[in-house]
Amino acid sequence: MIRSALVSRLAVPLLLGASLLAAHPAAAAGDRVFDIVAPFEIGGADPSLSGFIFQRMQVGETLVEVDLEGKPQPGLATAWTVSADGLTWTLAIRDGVRFHDGTTLTAELAAASLNRARAKPGVLERARIESIAAETGAVVIRLGEPFAPLWALLAHYSTIVLAPSSLAADGTVSQVVATGPYRITRLEAPQRLEVAAFEGYWGGKPAIEAATYLAAGRGETRTLMIEGGDADLAFQLDPPSIARLKRNGAVEVLKAPLPRVMQLKINAAMPPFDSVEGRTALSEAIQREGLAAALLRAPGTGATQLFPPSVEAWHDPALVPLATDPERAKARLAALGWVPGAGGIAEKDGKPLRVKLMTYADRPELPLIATALQDQFRQVGIDVEVSVANASSIPAGHQDGTLQLALAARNYSLVPDPFVTLLGDFRKGGSDWGSMNWDDPAFHRSMQALLTATDPGEQARLRHEIAGILQRDLPVIPVVWYEQTAAVTKAVEGAAIDPFERSFGLAGMAWKP
Repeated sequence: MIRSALVSRLAVPLLLGASLLAAHPAAAAGDRVFDIVAPFEIGGADPSLSGFIFQRMQVGETLVEVDLEGKPQPGLATAWTVSADGLTWTLAIRDGVRFHDGTTLTAELAAASLNRARAKPGVLERARIESIAAETGAVVIRLGEPFAPLWALLAHYSTIVLAPSSLAADGTVSQVVATGPYRITRLEAPQRLEVAAFEGYWGGKPAIEAATYLAAGRGETRTLMIEGGDADLAFQLDPPSIARLKRNGAVEVLKAPLPRVMQLKINAAMPPFDSVEGRTALSEAIQREGLAAALLRAPGTGATQLFPPSVEAWHDPALVPLATDPERAKARLAALGWVPGAGGIAEKDGKPLRVKLMTYADRPELPLIATALQDQFRQVGIDVEVSVANASSIPAGHQDGTLQLALAARNYSLVPDPFVTLLGDFRKGGSDWGSMNWDDPAFHRSMQALLTATDPGEQARLRHEIAGILQRDLPVIPVVWYEQTAAVTKAVEGAAIDPFERSFGLAGMAWKP
């Protein structure tokens, strides 16, 4: 069991130097430990690999934070200004912040950390950054062209600010010495992480003294752990487990809508999906609300457009919703020359309409939905073979051109402003998880205009214009909006799901008396 061996392990540092431990002793034996289990493996100490875990465990912090509505908030930067031409961002660095090794955060150290992040593949590549430097207590970023959502890049986990003591002699990240309310006491990639509350945290020491993180890929394992008391928070659960846990008096089930969509990726060069009519027929065959209610047990999450209402800036209530109409779908296919053939499968010039749908089992609901879609598509004359493979098969199929259809769960909040993910997913030429063989000049013009727009009204107009083009052309087809689920022990108060998946909320919780 996790708890039985935890206290002794907290005193055995694997990655922290002796001087760091002397400054920050491990949790006392009497402290209660909060155990978290989730499916995400730890790739290593470098934030470019595993910053999402260090951010969720509140070990590392970024210059910009994000509130529950996805709006930028002060983080390690207390404020920022942007020059009139949009090319210079000046971020004032917070005073009185200490790293976990006791050293003080400065603008120079923050700039150096960002420059290290910039040298690696990551989100900072999205902006044309010409320089990052420290000037009179601020980090100054100069751009080659305006990039309005730069704040969102500076909130991404890959830009966590690290102390120089995080680095090995060769400049690689060997340990995570950051500024968050928790410091790492033990790191065993790819599965385990242990943390203790940081006494010197600038925002005040958190109430929960010690916590662990365990990566467990199987949903059944996570459910059994929370049921058996071996975990205090189990993250990402399947519908049957949720139903069972709701009957467990020791835990509370949490749900929250996320900017993640289960969607169909389409090869738009493949007939009949090389036309808007063909893609619309595919969309009209989908019984979204039935999938949401019957398979996911989440009525109301059928995706009538790409973004759910919870993503207020990108959800346009004026859009005509995606509808289910199998008869109209068959009529559209017939108008394109695909008429009923043997066994009800549509055919054209003697060739049956057969396609391969790829998905993956990392999210257990995806194969279930794929199987249901197989039946729904057959009802309109499309014969679908479902292939459950590794998630990497989808980008591989995109790259070699063999992919026909793919069902995936796409997270549009990987960077807090969904616009940044849209920029990558629907760029000219397409992308691994976004469009394939689809381009629209009006779409790209609107995206470029939004990059530089500063007026809120104009930004809103452009977002709705972009959403409208995606709704009309369907380069990807939204199927179901995603709800994140977790189960948490009733022994704590203050637990909640972060809709932008930046934090497990550890520092906001406390043990009940």
